[in-house]
Amino acid sequence: MTSSDNHFVAQAVHDLGSALWLGGAVMGIAGVNKSGSDLSQGIDRIRVAGSAWRRYAPAQWGGIAATLLAGLRLTQVGGRRLALQKGFGSVGALKAGLAVAGAAATGYAAYSGSRIGKLAEEAQRRGEQVEVKDATLPTAGTPAEITKWQRRQRVTQFAVPALAGANIVCGSWLVQSYRLGSTAKGVLRRLLPD
Repeated sequence: MTSSDNHFVAQAVHDLGSALWLGGAVMGIAGVNKSGSDLSQGIDRIRVAGSAWRRYAPAQWGGIAATLLAGLRLTQVGGRRLALQKGFGSVGALKAGLAVAGAAATGYAAYSGSRIGKLAEEAQRRGEQVEVKDATLPTAGTPAEITKWQRRQRVTQFAVPALAGANIVCGSWLVQSYRLGSTAKGVLRRLLPD
């Protein structure tokens, strides 16, 4: 195996970054957002979730950065395959698109969370009651503007693990395409089109 073929470090960094990103997103939806529902005040439900997400953000963005940067390196070392092996380039492009879309969804979810927190604090200062089921679920008594941002955040928070997971699935396909039999089939399909 030559040094140009040996890309296990980039693959490991990519996979660990993706696992951190996906795992954190799922834990946030299943645990962080819902943990505030144990508290009696709606404003505290929002504060607890917001605090937890802010504390996790550096790790989450580190996972995203590892995924994107290691993905670039893997694209570099797979350059010949892009040209020779049918399907490799299209799955690689799909994977890159999923990673970028997932990073954008993560950013928008974080922005939505900051809007929810800001609006809830403003309502609290005005003496309004802030009622929510949890960080992303409004009640009938939730102010309309907070409800709007909670719905946006909820949708994007569910999109993040879907996109991160699809990115991992594409990565698995690409890794399997390095097997000799897969490589031979891909090259033959490129040379002998249907």
